Amino acid sequence: MKIDRITLREIRMPLVHFFETSFGRTTERRMVLVQVESDGASGWGEVTAGENPFYNEEWTESAWLIVRDYVAPQGLGRVLASAAEISDLTAHIRGHQMARAGLEVAVWDLEARLHDRPLWRHIGGTRAEIACGVSIGIQNSLDQLLEKIDTEVRAGYQRIKIKIKPGWDIDAVRAVRERFPAIKLMADANSAYRLEDAARLRELDAFYLMMIEQPLAHDDIIDHAKLQAQLETPICLDECIRNAHMAEQAIGMHACGIINIKLGRVGGFGEARRVHDVCREHSIPVWCGGMLESGIGRAHNIALSTLDNFVLPGDVSASQRYWKRDIVTPPVEVTPAGTIQVRDEPGFGYTLDLDYLRQITVREETLR
Repeated sequence: MKIDRITLREIRMPLVHFFETSFGRTTERRMVLVQVESDGASGWGEVTAGENPFYNEEWTESAWLIVRDYVAPQGLGRVLASAAEISDLTAHIRGHQMARAGLEVAVWDLEARLHDRPLWRHIGGTRAEIACGVSIGIQNSLDQLLEKIDTEVRAGYQRIKIKIKPGWDIDAVRAVRERFPAIKLMADANSAYRLEDAARLRELDAFYLMMIEQPLAHDDIIDHAKLQAQLETPICLDECIRNAHMAEQAIGMHACGIINIKLGRVGGFGEARRVHDVCREHSIPVWCGGMLESGIGRAHNIALSTLDNFVLPGDVSASQRYWKRDIVTPPVEVTPAGTIQVRDEPGFGYTLDLDYLRQITVREETLR
């Protein structure tokens, strides 16, 4: 396939409810979408960077510039034997995996459509149905947190993740566990702690959590290994696993028992599959994390979650939890059993709501 044209769009979507982590509170998402065209067909990708450079070094504005000026030119006019080649063309760019992934996943989607094949099968997925969990941000009160968890448990979600930070951790987890003694529960710290906080984090062992996600620095593996040796609860690594080599290092150092794979964080489907395979070889379970994606990014996460070592419920949940109106139809829905049934339409499986997409687009640029 030859990439004839690449179009960037920035869209803005207000969240149904604010989402707060240790980084801060988000009420509206600014997202960069990447459309690639070849032989009259289009593939779509989403840059999952946040509005600020807090999760990693990327944010919406930087992603627009990196994709426009550095990533897209590497693909334009190229004749690719397969989508697997695209990541090598941008590998010389230091960091900025989310910007690189925006193009990479779009090319995979394009190739799947050209072959009239669902994306999940095209990347080697094996599951026609995936298990779903939810991520619940820091709330204004414990009562509000418990009320939101109750809503999601009643909706059938198979796992609950709550965000924690110093001052919103032990008491919050205790309150949740007392109210919901049997649910699969995990806590996500988003790098809010230091190794000196090990004694406090050990207190979480009492609440039989599935995992504590990324408690220490975003770029650390060594201290996570030291911390894991002091905890009964498995550590799940997120921010510091940017490629398969880092996953191998973390596993070799016993820094974690679980790894979260995010398409944007690792640079797209090619590297995500390599991380998945490394973890499978070492019997480390994985799950798919979320970044408050629109329906495009959510559909890509569904496809990723069909790979065979995604054995834990991920953060892939229904569109209505985040958006009054999504940019795909039908919106992503979750069954009463807490699963998503994977669609067999070509590409990422959903139809774009182009009228709504135009309404919420705040800037657009086409590269030929």
